[in-house]
Amino acid sequence: MTIASPIRRAIPAGASITQWAAPDGWSIRRFDWPAEGVPRGAILFQGGRGDVFEKYLETFGHWHDAGWMIASFDWRGQGGSGRLSANPRVGHAADFAPWIADLAAFWRSWEAAGPRVIMGHSMGGYLVLRALVERAVDPAAAVLVAPMLGLKAPVGPWLGEQVARLMCLLGDPARAAWQGHERPGARLDRQKLLTHDASRYEDEGFWYAEKPEIQLGPPSWAWLARAFAGTRALEADPRLAAMTTPVMLLVAEADGLVDARAALRVAGKLPAAEAVRFGPESAHEILREADPVRDRALAAIDAFLETHAR
Repeated sequence: MTIASPIRRAIPAGASITQWAAPDGWSIRRFDWPAEGVPRGAILFQGGRGDVFEKYLETFGHWHDAGWMIASFDWRGQGGSGRLSANPRVGHAADFAPWIADLAAFWRSWEAAGPRVIMGHSMGGYLVLRALVERAVDPAAAVLVAPMLGLKAPVGPWLGEQVARLMCLLGDPARAAWQGHERPGARLDRQKLLTHDASRYEDEGFWYAEKPEIQLGPPSWAWLARAFAGTRALEADPRLAAMTTPVMLLVAEADGLVDARAALRVAGKLPAAEAVRFGPESAHEILREADPVRDRALAAIDAFLETHAR
């Protein structure tokens, strides 16, 4: 089992956590870690649904050691960026467009030296790719880690979307779609859905104990309906074929939360994309997996950035 390193459970010296105001005044919790000396460039890393940037401090440290300045922020409605539903444990979103607007505004206001790179995990990967297609951001390169370009559903994506839409009509769309697990009907425990590394999994619990207000629970029915519809629309978007930004996709083929096959289909439509595939050795959180998986993922990203973000 991986031994917890200090950087995973403490904000690094020189890093800061502040609040950034989106154009509509919404308060967004942000993380900034300037490079030491002349920066190699700048990485904006965005997590997934329910994520907080504290979960990625170890990975940020790897890039910071290589000379990158790092930034990240909690999506509105989760982490330290307030909530979008009356129940603070429910991850609600009536529309994903405000997240694209927040990302675009942050990108425009972000003062960063050298080539700028954007990365997104899971839902963050979907939002990053959508922002690229919509030309809301203009990075030198992009990395999508276990991107949510399709959802796993016990009844399949088409029926899953219809059920979610119906449930929005039959009650409060902001109510929880389920309780407990990351997805309904999960027979595996939560850790096995996310990572094989028990110590890295426990880092999340450490931060939630330190800052209970940043923890989020299951999604709302509205979030689920928009996620099904949004991923379906993005895969069919003809603008994918015209996108020239170099993109790397890290795909866990045994992912129990997002549809790896959908991610690979989307990769095939991008003219400047490369996919790195992982087998049963990797669950959903590739960058928080056991060392053999994590090390391979970081090495692939480093080589990709060396080529496309000089």
